[in-house]
Amino acid sequence: MPVVIEPDQELVPEILRGLPAGAQAVGTVDRMRAWLAQHHDEYVVVVGPSVPLGDALAVCDTLRTSHPTVSVVLVAREEEIGADALTAAMQAGARDVVPLDEPKLLTKAVERAYELFSALRGPTGAARRGKVITVWSPKGGVGKTTVAVNLALALTEQGARRVCLVDLDLAFGDVAITMQLFPTHTIEHAIGAEGSLDAELLDGLLTRHADSLVVLAAPTHPDVREQVSPVLVGRVLKTLRETCDYVVVDTSPSFDEQTLTALDATDDIVLVATLDVPTLKNVKVALETLDLLGLAPEHRHLVLNRADDEVGLGPERVESILGMKPVARVGSSVDVAAATNAGVPIVTRSPKHPTSVAVLDLATRLAGQDIAPPVTVEQSEEPAPSRRRWKRK
Repeated sequence: MPVVIEPDQELVPEILRGLPAGAQAVGTVDRMRAWLAQHHDEYVVVVGPSVPLGDALAVCDTLRTSHPTVSVVLVAREEEIGADALTAAMQAGARDVVPLDEPKLLTKAVERAYELFSALRGPTGAARRGKVITVWSPKGGVGKTTVAVNLALALTEQGARRVCLVDLDLAFGDVAITMQLFPTHTIEHAIGAEGSLDAELLDGLLTRHADSLVVLAAPTHPDVREQVSPVLVGRVLKTLRETCDYVVVDTSPSFDEQTLTALDATDDIVLVATLDVPTLKNVKVALETLDLLGLAPEHRHLVLNRADDEVGLGPERVESILGMKPVARVGSSVDVAAATNAGVPIVTRSPKHPTSVAVLDLATRLAGQDIAPPVTVEQSEEPAPSRRRWKRK
């Protein structure tokens, strides 16, 4: 995805209008260099109008030799685009110079940059393969969506340049409302495109939440659920895997075909449970079913939500029942509910809150980085084995 250098934060949204979802904005040239050092498949740097012309030309001249596959596109105010400036930009190695108030021209310039990058990279370029993480519980009301939303945000803190949160609770998905998003498109608009869905078409259905996070929302009406076929779900996840670092999937609390398709395509499963006997019973049955299907046997992560000592079930008892240790234990907190009601998830609203710390550590674990032992939080308030598809009788 493009990286934008623009120190004026008020101009960033205007520039992002002409860029694909997931574009990253930084405020300085040094931060752009740090970005390129970590993202070797970057293909374009967009230099905003607030960057002095001399600095912009220096970026062009430097990248022309140090990163020959990375194009530089200059965005300037129309009155500043004169013949002398254009000549200097082209001599320094800029691919395009576009007016600030012409987002469509910026879109075209970035598309040309990607075409050039693909041609220079050639057929030996490795296909992108992001990680799919499915957040699931066989019982509703356990805080699954809250975990999924905060986990997706936490993964953006792990250096991911693009994270997509997919709401596969197709009848009663709450991801959009939890994040106070008002999507113009949902997965419903991909129905019928099972054979033709590609990254460009799918990008048009995504809703941007932050620079590195996009959302594919659930349908607005529950009766659409049956029209979203398992084939479409598989195609969506495959396409997103090729364009994102992480795909976080929030699912319905069931073993329906769409959820099974997501579980079949997932790299890691985050199981969410609360400390009550009915939920633990359902989770135990679900784990046995996952074993039968051979789904992610070594990549399951148990999160105990609203896990307070007063309920009489401790983590040791849970481990004896389920046969797996929780990677995080999160107590009840009105702060989490207040953050959700405000539309600002707790990881964003209060990064040092105990729930945020637990989710951030889980994100670190899933990102494959070295972390401390599994987190216990007390609050006041190689390829998987061959997979077998669940068949309905």
